[in-house]
Amino acid sequence: MIEKNVVTRIVEEWLDGKDYFLVDVSVSPDDKIVVEIDHADGVWIDDCVDLSRYIESRLSREDEDYELEVGSAGIGQPFKVLKQYQIYIGKEVEVMDNTGKKWKGVLADANEENFTVTMTVKVKPEGAKRPKLVEQNVTFTYDEIKYTKYLISFK
Repeated sequence: MIEKNVVTRIVEEWLDGKDYFLVDVSVSPDDKIVVEIDHADGVWIDDCVDLSRYIESRLSREDEDYELEVGSAGIGQPFKVLKQYQIYIGKEVEVMDNTGKKWKGVLADANEENFTVTMTVKVKPEGAKRPKLVEQNVTFTYDEIKYTKYLISFK
């Protein structure tokens, strides 16, 4: 079986000096290799082909037969790495916490420990007749959530 760390090392060699970043590498027991990369401006198919050829040039099909799939992290798919959070700062996201509650707002900040989403919520000030909309920051740690993903908007 092809080792995940071997494929990861090969991908990181190809990524060196490029603006792309690695999102995920998976290797199934039957040697299906799936590599996901991303870029702040999107992923070009030519670069996926180039990376695929690079990986194939470093692995031997005579030693181990494998299936290889190289692509971009799908839009609307859950974020897997910090860099994805960072490139979507200022964009609308959906967060599902571990209780199953969904939160929607604008990703305001992200670091190694947590991330912050600015949400618009209705609040009824004391003595007021009607609630008013206010912006509120909610900070999540990564272990408090099931996923975060970019919300595609067609407005």
